[in-house]
Amino acid sequence: MSDTKNIIRTVIVEDEENVRDHLKWLLDNSDGINCAGVFEDGESAIKGISKLLPDVVLMDIGLPGKSGIQCVKEIKKINPDVQIIMQTVYADEDKIFESLQAGAVGYILKKTKSEKIIQAIKDAYEGGVPMTGEIARKVLTFLSAPQKEKLESLLSDREIEVLKALTKGFSYNSIAEQLFISINTVRFHVKNIYAKLHVKSRPEAVAKVIREKLI
Repeated sequence: MSDTKNIIRTVIVEDEENVRDHLKWLLDNSDGINCAGVFEDGESAIKGISKLLPDVVLMDIGLPGKSGIQCVKEIKKINPDVQIIMQTVYADEDKIFESLQAGAVGYILKKTKSEKIIQAIKDAYEGGVPMTGEIARKVLTFLSAPQKEKLESLLSDREIEVLKALTKGFSYNSIAEQLFISINTVRFHVKNIYAKLHVKSRPEAVAKVIREKLI
């Protein structure tokens, strides 16, 4: 993208130097993405991100001192609009859920291929919920015992369709195309879904769906 207004300003928070250097090189050499900052611990990341106000953060979950999940909570208080993707070595169900509850929008493994990391950043920026296949399978196990009756008593059939699409990581544009409705109609349904589920954001909605096995 040549228009600087469309450049995705991304921050890396990673304590392992080789991983940090690789990610910085990857971002610096990817079209449409700019590495706005690099931090090796949570404390400095929170301070730096409050000043840099990036679009996306790649957050290591296992940081020294404050954990990545603690950092997400604090960063989201400072900058609610930032999209945070967690990176970790293992696909831990509890950590996935805690990360989503804290406000992260995606969760990928460190072994993820470079092109998929770049795609995850772009997906997060565009409103998606990026997850690698292994993570997505873990999430699906949480949904193995659905409580359909409970959800159907809360939401309309169309709202359930939109919610399912949200949990799969689709952007508003994609949902509109799939359901043959306008983006404004998608936004209207999402607003109603949040109100009925008593949540304020997509990550909170996804976390609630996982926790209560709603779909």
